[in-house]
Amino acid sequence: MRKAAGRISFSSIGKRLLRAIDRMRGKKYVHVLHIGKTGGTAIKDALKPHRRTGRYVIRLHSHNVSLRDVPEGEYVVFFLRDPISRFISGFFSRQRQGMPRRFCPWSVDENIAFQEFATPNKLAVALSSGDEEEKARAMKAIQCVEHVKTSYWDWFENESYYLSRLSDIFFIGFQENLSADFELLKSALGLPRSVSLPSDDIRAHKIPAGLDRTLEEKAVENLKRWYARDYDFIRLCRDTIKETNPSFLVRCRRDK
Repeated sequence: MRKAAGRISFSSIGKRLLRAIDRMRGKKYVHVLHIGKTGGTAIKDALKPHRRTGRYVIRLHSHNVSLRDVPEGEYVVFFLRDPISRFISGFFSRQRQGMPRRFCPWSVDENIAFQEFATPNKLAVALSSGDEEEKARAMKAIQCVEHVKTSYWDWFENESYYLSRLSDIFFIGFQENLSADFELLKSALGLPRSVSLPSDDIRAHKIPAGLDRTLEEKAVENLKRWYARDYDFIRLCRDTIKETNPSFLVRCRRDK
């Protein structure tokens, strides 16, 4: 145990030393948060070979790293997506247990959920079912399936905390404009024009073609109510972008 603790301590000291050297050289840390099903896998795949630039050190994080985990004064990048679209993507991702890119087996509750609800539409419609037992099963399912159960606020806590860190927000992108927004991010980070998102669907972790993504009107209504707070967060982000200047490049120019 003492040896393990020693290795951890040595690693920690090494990281602190490297960070201190980076600061002396004027490098800024940029943390890429990975909010599930918003294009994060493709973005990290593209950025991985370019994590150190002339001006920035890019840190690529897993799903469990939130804004609170990023030191104050260091930059943050994240992407968002319409919550209903994210729900559909998350549902199918977990239904196939992350395959073919990786295999992440179901939890016991996820197994039950997918036995009960074969499509996103069936789960969403059941949220307002007149059958109280079916409704209860749907409520449990949407709260246990990975990606589907998470809220944007899981990464940002609340409006007050998000606003307190506004000066650290380097870039906010949207999955619906992933290619164009990635080009803007690339420019802001000073990355080579040759850097690109993966074109391979497996590397990008995209939903396979041919799946039934259709939602009935009732399903859409239910999901809008369920993810109302996520829609609030998107509006907050768009509003604060406008208030602070829609061009994040202004902040980057200040670093020069």
